[in-house]
Amino acid sequence: MTIKKIHLNSKWRAFLREELNSSNFQKVISALVIERENHVVFPENNVIFNAFNFTIPSRVKVVILGQDPYHGKKQAHGLSFSVPNGVKIPPSLRNIFKELQRDLNHPIYNNGNLESWANQGVLLLNSTLTVREKNAGSHQKLGWEQFTDSVIKKISDKKEGIIFLLWGAFAQKKSELIDIKKHHILTTTHPSPLSAYRGFSGCNHFSKTNKLLLKNNQKPINWKVC
Repeated sequence: MTIKKIHLNSKWRAFLREELNSSNFQKVISALVIERENHVVFPENNVIFNAFNFTIPSRVKVVILGQDPYHGKKQAHGLSFSVPNGVKIPPSLRNIFKELQRDLNHPIYNNGNLESWANQGVLLLNSTLTVREKNAGSHQKLGWEQFTDSVIKKISDKKEGIIFLLWGAFAQKKSELIDIKKHHILTTTHPSPLSAYRGFSGCNHFSKTNKLLLKNNQKPINWKVC
């Protein structure tokens, strides 16, 4: 895979031109080619940048930051916390749905595909965009974080009024990349079963996000999962 062949829409290519042309990103792509030659890697090349391809920079309103992709077969498809249609819902996503039910009276969805959120300008961005099968965090030293940190800072620098949902200590460390004078940051614990009870449950982030959007004269997110 070369940079020219990555599946990334033209608007993001222009917005992230410096990041895509950096020596770090070149190293990531080269390392990923080698990884695929020696290991099973998720997700497939054509969906690595799905978080970007469901919206364009000018339409991004919310950023939900995850850590790295699911490492089981057929789970990862380039959107943080999301799984494709027909795939069993992971525990963290199940807790997200429970909070959505508690906050906005939604049903507990049996479909974990969050593309409907992404289509409305919710950037479901993982900090690391690939992973080895059954080896969580295995690509955290590949260089992805340097790239996605640059993406977060670029969004912060170039846009205004973005709502960043930072769930858990890892995501909250990214707050230093965000200009709080221009943007909104909502923080709580990670939705993992190990920590959801310590703050995520009852955080009201979905209703709070929509109230902030309305205050900014923007259309709220329909959090329904189609």
